[in-house]
Parts: sequence; structure tokens; C-alpha cells
Amino acid sequence: MSHARWRPNVTVAAYIEGPDGLLWVQERSAAGPRLNNAAGHLELEDASLLDAVCREVWEETGRRFQPGSLLGVYLGEPSGELRYLRFAFVGTVGPREREALDPAIIDTLWLSPAQLRGRAAELRSALVLAGLADYEAGVRHPLTLLHPLP
Repeated sequence: MSHARWRPNVTVAAYIEGPDGLLWVQERSAAGPRLNNAAGHLELEDASLLDAVCREVWEETGRRFQPGSLLGVYLGEPSGELRYLRFAFVGTVGPREREALDPAIIDTLWLSPAQLRGRAAELRSALVLAGLADYEAGVRHPLTLLHPLP
């Protein structure tokens, strides 16, 4: 029996804290508008996972992200031949510094966890709620768990 070797599709996601809840993005998808974290792929140009999440938050919200902790590492359910390994971070942002966002982004929204759960049918992925459950449970890991390339 032959087994295909999995080559991870590594993604990063941000749980962005603010006075009005958490900052989410509404993005275009083939299934219509979806709610998601500011999130995306680790790119070859990124020096680290932290660089990747800061870049994604900048591109999708126009705000600079200050990661404070690693929330968790999540393995997404296979979808066809794709499977994602998601590194989720908790942190804060400053004010919006640019208007032009990633073309896939429709809007950014501050929503409480309860408000987001009330819109569960609009979520991009089940990974959003998995991370939200850990966030609400107070799960936080130090960023020192991550070791960038020397």
C-alpha cells in the first residue's frame, strides 16, 4: 500500500484584541462573503512565522500587529489534496495606517466572541472556532516556543 507524503501548507492567523472585541476580516470567497481571522500562508520571503502573521495582518487590515503569544497550532481537515497546519497568534494592533487592503478583503469588523459564534454560518473555516475556544479558555504560549532560522 502506498502512502502519499504530506507537504504542509503552513498558514498563520491572528486573534487581534481590542476594546470592542476581536478584529475579524470579511473576505470574498467562491461561496460568498466569509468571516475569518487576518490570516494567510507562510511565504518563502518570510523570515519567520511572526513575520508572516505581521505581514498578513498588515495586508488584510492596514494595521501593524504586535504578537503577544502563540495561541496554538491547528491541523485542518483535509480538503481534496490540501491540508493546512495553522499557527495562531494573539496580539494587538495600532490604528489603521492605510486604506488599500488585500483585494480579497471586503471589510474589517470588531466582534465579540459571542457575536462571531452567532455568525458561524459565515465562517471561512472550522479552525476559526477551534482557536476561539482556546482564546476564551485563556490558552497562551510564549513566543519563545518559536525558533526562527539563525
